[in-house]
Amino acid sequence: MEKFVAYFKLSKAELGKVIFPLKEQVRNAYIAVFVVVSVISLFLALVDWLMSFVVSSVV
Repeated sequence: MEKFVAYFKLSKAELGKVIFPLKEQVRNAYIAVFVVVSVISLFLALVDWLMSFVVSSVV
């Protein structure tokens, strides 16, 4: 039982050290991820279209 109590005390101490992100930081990270995913998906769509066009022209 002592180990159990010690575990929870140490866990509480570690959670006290955690720095949680601010609302603005979370929003900025969300926007950055959205922009990067959008750019990559547009690039892959363009490459897919280009390769499809080349293959259909050859065949």
